Amino acid sequence: MAKTEQKNKFSFKLLKRILSYSKPYKKLFFLAITLTLLLSSLTIVRPLIINQMLNCVGMVNPTEEGFLTDSEKMTYINYMGLLLIGVLLTEALLQFTNIYITNLLGQNIVKDLRLQVYSHILKLKNTYFDNTPVGTLVTRAISDIESLSDVFSQGFIVICGDLLMLVIFITAMLLKNWVVALVTLSTIPLLLIATNLFKNGVKKTFTEVRNAVASLNAFTNEHISGMRIVQLFNREKLEYEKFKEINQKHKVANIRSIWYYSVFFPVVEILSAVSVALFIWFAGLKANTYNLKLGDITFFIMMINMVFRPIRLLADRLNTLQMGIVASERVFKVIDTDEVISESGTVPVKNMQGKVEFKNVWFAYKDENYVLKGISFEINQGETVAIIGATGAGKSSIINLLSRFYEINKGQILIDQIQISDYKLNELRESVGVVLQDVFLFSDTILNNITLHNPEITEDQVVTAAKNIGIHEFIASLPGGYHYNVKERGSMLSAGQRQLIAFVRAYVYNPPIFVLDEATSSIDLETEKLIQKASFEIAKNRTSIIIAHRLSTIHHAKKIIVMEKGEIIEQGQTKELLDKVDGVYRKMLELI
Repeated sequence: MAKTEQKNKFSFKLLKRILSYSKPYKKLFFLAITLTLLLSSLTIVRPLIINQMLNCVGMVNPTEEGFLTDSEKMTYINYMGLLLIGVLLTEALLQFTNIYITNLLGQNIVKDLRLQVYSHILKLKNTYFDNTPVGTLVTRAISDIESLSDVFSQGFIVICGDLLMLVIFITAMLLKNWVVALVTLSTIPLLLIATNLFKNGVKKTFTEVRNAVASLNAFTNEHISGMRIVQLFNREKLEYEKFKEINQKHKVANIRSIWYYSVFFPVVEILSAVSVALFIWFAGLKANTYNLKLGDITFFIMMINMVFRPIRLLADRLNTLQMGIVASERVFKVIDTDEVISESGTVPVKNMQGKVEFKNVWFAYKDENYVLKGISFEINQGETVAIIGATGAGKSSIINLLSRFYEINKGQILIDQIQISDYKLNELRESVGVVLQDVFLFSDTILNNITLHNPEITEDQVVTAAKNIGIHEFIASLPGGYHYNVKERGSMLSAGQRQLIAFVRAYVYNPPIFVLDEATSSIDLETEKLIQKASFEIAKNRTSIIIAHRLSTIHHAKKIIVMEKGEIIEQGQTKELLDKVDGVYRKMLELI
């Protein structure tokens, strides 16, 4: 019992938090509530008008005792008919306005929340992305947030209107004839029990459906991105079976929710029919006792249908609201993630010289499983330093730390004798040009992939940079040249071509520090020569760090750092390392 109460309280907090996003749209919010309540209040007018018209047909004056003449009766019916048409037109206009306003409110809130989520995602550490599937984040930022729109268009505001409508309907029936009303509404307790069972059942299935959708998105995104590997290793059938299993879970979750609906709606219709039957039976027995006229009988039959309809819809809307709360819990979990890169740095980057120092740096991606252990080295302004070592030695981790993709556990990293955490983060990253081993290109033109839509970089600058790097002829030979669309992830280009474009991208931003995670093992010799030329060109007059995979590519490095299992085991100039008889670097060269 305590757990249930705690859960309900937590859901109320979530609802309150969702509603807080309507603050910038107070006018829309209160207008939506006012229109909803006004519509709920107007709903009772139609049955009352019809009640009066039918009583008039029975030749009973609704305002005075006695009978109406045919002429008076016709005049009264015409008047009430026009009033009914006016009420219907008013309701239609208010309904249109209400639907538009509530959906406009919901979409504005969805827009703001999606911007907040995406803005927060942009600030998260790489650790978060390492542990969270891309498909799951896509689900949170797209479909889960979209569910929150229904909280306003079909949930909270509409529920308030339905509750008011029920109060008005039941009150009107009791005022008309409380005995008949009690007989007629005697099935309501059964309806409330059925509604509660339906609400609780569907609530569980909604959670299952959301989990299944997230799993489907994550699996599909991952395997479409890795389709070449799937096909290369003939895993199509195996991956198809996995997808089939996840898809089956999604189907089962949806069918469970459909089952609850398919049972609940007929139950409501049966109870509604029973209420009508009870009324007709009681009216037949007690019509004279309670002076029930034609208009009164019609009024009660209309009211029975009108009472059951909001109760039935109320259960569905409560579940819509609950689905929005479940979705919001997932969305807010992303927003509340504290794995955010600290942007407390205040030192602006002005005329950075590019002297880099690592002082006793310790770093672990998880817990205390350190991948860097007491790393210390110094790179003077304008020097080119090569870092070599076996896979897993910690070379790429140094790049990640220098650009503050991750935060160090212990030690210091300084640029120009200032800790990198003291620099403004955006300016720090602008000052460190990085060409990664796995180059990512967006589905856009080569020009936009180089400039990243920076209006300060002109096409002429890009062309000049490409000529200096040595790939202008290659780009110019493509259909459209610099406006050639490389498609998703640069799939229309080879690995070497993508890396050369990344060189130009780093070059045009003119960073004082350049870092190259050189991947030349999977490219041809001609492209390798271009990359060597490009790395030599871009390293001129700037501090450069090269993660070397082939020793032949580091002949121009002034200093070499040899790493093994997260530690520096040798460092110095090429001649110094070669002079060590038992040196690791010398042995590496002898093995070539």
